[in-house]
Amino acid sequence: MKPGRLFSIALVFAATVVPAYAATIEITMENLVISPAEVSAKVGDTITWINRDVFAHTATATNGDFDVTLPPKKSATLVLKKAGTVDYYCRFHPNMKATLKIEP
Repeated sequence: MKPGRLFSIALVFAATVVPAYAATIEITMENLVISPAEVSAKVGDTITWINRDVFAHTATATNGDFDVTLPPKKSATLVLKKAGTVDYYCRFHPNMKATLKIEP
């Protein structure tokens, strides 16, 4: 087989690969509760935290991976960069706790 023909076949194959789509997952903070408290996601997914309370919250990872501040009645997003289980909480209200299970 000629080298140019092999390259053409590879290009056709590459063009037929279906791309994977990342998900957007919404997590609410309302009445001093994070809901859902446990979320499964994949690397590349976007987490959107929505603060429905009249005071600020944070989404602070216990392992230091992220620390997102959410002003009252606002939202914030984060694209997940690595796999693993991440516990997080609100620095202002430490009883607010949740877990992200991030798959590759």
